[in-house]
Amino acid sequence: MNRTSLFGFAPLLASALWGGMYVVSKWGFDAIPPLTLAFLRIVLGAAALGVVVAATTPRRAFDREEWRRFGGLAVWLTAALTTQFVGTDLTNASQGSVLTVLTPVFILALGVAVLGERLSRRSLVGSTLAVFGTLGVLAGRGLDGIATNIDPVGVALLVLSSFFFAGFTVYGKPVIRRYSALEAVTYATILSVPLFGLFVPFELATRDVSLLAVDLTPAVVGAVLYLGVASTAAAWYFWYKGMEYTDASHVAVFFFAQPVVGTLLGVAFLGEQVDVGFVVGGVVLAVGVYLVSTDSPA
Repeated sequence: MNRTSLFGFAPLLASALWGGMYVVSKWGFDAIPPLTLAFLRIVLGAAALGVVVAATTPRRAFDREEWRRFGGLAVWLTAALTTQFVGTDLTNASQGSVLTVLTPVFILALGVAVLGERLSRRSLVGSTLAVFGTLGVLAGRGLDGIATNIDPVGVALLVLSSFFFAGFTVYGKPVIRRYSALEAVTYATILSVPLFGLFVPFELATRDVSLLAVDLTPAVVGAVLYLGVASTAAAWYFWYKGMEYTDASHVAVFFFAQPVVGTLLGVAFLGEQVDVGFVVGGVVLAVGVYLVSTDSPA
């Protein structure tokens, strides 16, 4: 496998790390309010990425226009995570898992509309199979809470989150071409820190919560570290790294692997069970991912 093909699969690692959040959430990071948790995640992610950039990338000065590009990505990030965390807090894991499928769909649409990418018949068929395969996987997890206790605000926020993350993906492509995946994701994350910080005092005040009162158990600390270092710094870098070597439409399909990884980790560590729907859905999903990932970008 050549270098281009190898790094083209980097987003699969990102999806695997995001899938791990399903298990991590079971270990108890619900003790921290959603926007405050998002802020802690971003701070840790920005710190980790900043250390890597400082150690591996020559220092260079960016002009106002260049910082504007990084700032635009920071806005997309802030919008994606704030709506995701609040939306998840208002809904349940079942509804969130299903709505996650919208993210790659939005990426495909924006890739065509914004970047002028051409979606071949092979990629279109593969993406369609991936959607239905993912729904089969989720059904195989026994997500019986999908249609119960629906909060329309929470659902709307999760839909918006999917769109905003798609924007972060697609609008990041020109920045990655100009600089690199590492620099693009690092400076976007660093600039998003003060944006997230604006929400924290308001949230803590309205919820009458003090961070000093949070029970920092090993599970909570481990969950926050995983969110910041693994599912933010590492995962966002891997996601953008794939964009250096292939189109957004090809990167999008790897997002579908997230619920598969989450389910397999749930089986391995939480003793959960799956039925035949998971297996069938997984096979269909794998075929769809194969078709898209082996298609030559137009």
